[in-house]
Amino acid sequence: MSHPATAPAARVIRTVQGMPTSDGAGVKLRRVIGTPQLPDLDPFLMLDEFGTDRAEDYIAGFPEHPHRGFETVTYMLDGRMRHRDNRGNEGLLVPGAVQWMTAGRGVVHSEMPEQQEGRMRGFQLWVNLPARLKMSEPAYQEFAPDRIPVAHPAEGVSIKVIAGRVADAGGGDVVGPIVQPATDPLYLDIDLAPGRTWSTALPEGHNAFVFVFEGALSVGEGAEARPLALHTLGVLGGGERLTLTAGASGARAILVGGRPLREPVAKYGPFVMNTKEELMQAFVDYQEGRF
Repeated sequence: MSHPATAPAARVIRTVQGMPTSDGAGVKLRRVIGTPQLPDLDPFLMLDEFGTDRAEDYIAGFPEHPHRGFETVTYMLDGRMRHRDNRGNEGLLVPGAVQWMTAGRGVVHSEMPEQQEGRMRGFQLWVNLPARLKMSEPAYQEFAPDRIPVAHPAEGVSIKVIAGRVADAGGGDVVGPIVQPATDPLYLDIDLAPGRTWSTALPEGHNAFVFVFEGALSVGEGAEARPLALHTLGVLGGGERLTLTAGASGARAILVGGRPLREPVAKYGPFVMNTKEELMQAFVDYQEGRF
């Protein structure tokens, strides 16, 4: 993505700290989107960061549970997680792998750790589906680490492109493997060496955020730059030209953006629909085995 130097600069319009919680069968994690501080950021419904060296924090995993009406994106940084669902899909998420699951009209799945010790770390993002796709056929996509391309736009800057595109140093664009026309997502894992700066264009009209999971960085240029500490999410606004600069120890962050759907959201637990009636129907359909 190229950008004119005169384009207005994106800035952090608010910051959010993750909230410690647990999910599944007691997996400890940090919820960053989907809390009272930030209930959602259309089209994103939830962002969980999980990361621990203690097996007791994750070993019980996420036993069978249903979803309807949205998509889940799981990005593993460390550890191994086995996915199984009632559509016959099965996959093993290893470090660097990405799973994109479209729940559509209904899926029942489990996500269970395949390790007894060691570090488990990664993210799960929930992406809403538009009303016209909420009852679509479920789909499962899994991308091994070698299917996630890496851009090197400048020295000391390395970017894994999960979705969207990034201009590489050679002049071409590196394009991620995930495509979803409804929300046109951008999902980047950005690794900046100490003191390095990288600028890019954000897709016009998208809602976007940066979440720092290693080190620290600043967003913006010069006097307008705003620091973003470890485990902090910065909601972006104000323009399409984003500039990130790593702190003294370097930084690693995810940059995520999506086209807002601007539709009513009715959600409860694992179901996300547009009306309360659709939500109630989801419970009935699940209880009667129609997923």
